[in-house]
Amino acid sequence: MTDRGTYLYAVTRAPAVTPDVAALDNGTIRLVEHRDLVAVVSGVDLADYGEQGLRTHLEDIRWLERVARGHDAVVAAVAASGPVAPFRLATVFFDDVRMRARLDECYPALLRALERVEGRMEWSVKAVVPQVGEGGDVAADSPPPQLSGADYLARKRDAKQQREAAADRGAALGDTLHQTLSSTVVASRRLPAQDVRLTGHKGTMVLNAAYLVDNEAAQAFTDLVAELRSQNPEAVVEAHGPWPPYSFATLDDP
Repeated sequence: MTDRGTYLYAVTRAPAVTPDVAALDNGTIRLVEHRDLVAVVSGVDLADYGEQGLRTHLEDIRWLERVARGHDAVVAAVAASGPVAPFRLATVFFDDVRMRARLDECYPALLRALERVEGRMEWSVKAVVPQVGEGGDVAADSPPPQLSGADYLARKRDAKQQREAAADRGAALGDTLHQTLSSTVVASRRLPAQDVRLTGHKGTMVLNAAYLVDNEAAQAFTDLVAELRSQNPEAVVEAHGPWPPYSFATLDDP
């Protein structure tokens, strides 16, 4: 018989409604009440989700994507009916007893996290500006025949200065956008720019940030993003959401 473990998706407050969504690997979502909290869990095969199985699967991009999508679907369904503190992907325990022990360990932090995000959701805003080119033949290893060595070096220096000036303008724009948006929300987090190989965006990402927004203020927030977009036509400014508050329901927050 295959050993089964307890996969913990998220914690919410009691009482809670079982989310109408599929669990990972055709499992069944269960609600485990613990004190005044409810853990949202399902059973998983420890051959896949145990330490050895995860070590193997974490190198499988397709497996990771499938699990991440399934995990997020459950968390999003829970967030639709109440505050939620999502747990990290592949948080697995040998049984409910060990899972309850973990909830006891982080009980005060869980209460703070749920209080922080109640009635709020996460929005993501990204801003991308065109990337200044390398200057065509100026970036070549040797000067074109029609240019003298001095002219070539001057053009190369000018191209570098243009790139640096563009980078400074982009950074200033990202700072301004973030400061403006942060002043209107409950909390915000600026994140590293995403790798173009993962997103496919064209240009330089000058802002990648998460914002914790009161549900009733969501329309005003997206209206502000649209206004900032119109004020900065040189940039692509986009808002995405609402999402479960992954960036703000972490247990290490004060």
